[in-house]
Amino acid sequence: MSTSSPLFGSHRPTSEFPVVQRTGLVFFRQMAQLGVGVFGGIGARVYFMRDMVRALFAEWRTYGPLTFKQMRAIGVESLPLTVIVSAFIGSVIALQTRYQLFPGVQLSVVGLISRQMIILELGPLLTGLVLTGRVGARMTAEIGTMRVTEQIDALETLSYDPVAYLVVPRVLAGMFMLPLLVIFANFVGVSVAFLTSVYATDVTWQQFSEGLRLSFNLFQIAYSLIKATVFGIAIAILCSYEGYVTDVGAEGVGRSTAKAVVLTSVNILVLDALTAVLLAPQLQG
Repeated sequence: MSTSSPLFGSHRPTSEFPVVQRTGLVFFRQMAQLGVGVFGGIGARVYFMRDMVRALFAEWRTYGPLTFKQMRAIGVESLPLTVIVSAFIGSVIALQTRYQLFPGVQLSVVGLISRQMIILELGPLLTGLVLTGRVGARMTAEIGTMRVTEQIDALETLSYDPVAYLVVPRVLAGMFMLPLLVIFANFVGVSVAFLTSVYATDVTWQQFSEGLRLSFNLFQIAYSLIKATVFGIAIAILCSYEGYVTDVGAEGVGRSTAKAVVLTSVNILVLDALTAVLLAPQLQG
């Protein structure tokens, strides 16, 4: 008995081949299925983003009022968590930097290293990862619940574009609010690093300030905000997609939420590396 595949046509089941050939055949067929799954997932997300861009230009009356509500949910309600995380990170960086210095090294380097680590890397990266768990999981669960309870089908019945109603407001809110959260995170992180250095170590405020100003240029701030914008868009798109294609049932919502958090976290790390490769040379000087 033969089986068929829409991509590869008819083929014989693995069990019909000689035992010696089965191991290699199973391996290559599994690799083929994995490749089809990976590229199929990429293609589905590309089509999803195409629909999102179309809705962005054609359905502004639908997503306009909802964007401000999502900006509050993503930005304002996430501010306390962002401040707490950035404060602890700034304190730890200052302490670790001071006590890892070799004797004879100028203490002003504590301010320089704290500024560079917080603004260029840990501020946007940790804010993105933390908000993936808080905001991204919430997006996926909300949209996934609407999918399994057929509320998305009801929107289509009422002539609403579900992508414009559910996805576009979240993408716009993530794109605008994550950079603002990163600004707060950078400010709090550097400020706490300054206070920790001055009051918990032997670094003076003059030494920390000198290091803070050393080799500073405005592109460092722009670099941090570029990362934040990219992370915000990635969180909104990937998590909204996983909620939009959720399987039926409560188990499907939980599975989509977990998958969204993992995939988005990995993508943020990849985007962080790509941004560094493309823009880090511009930070010199």
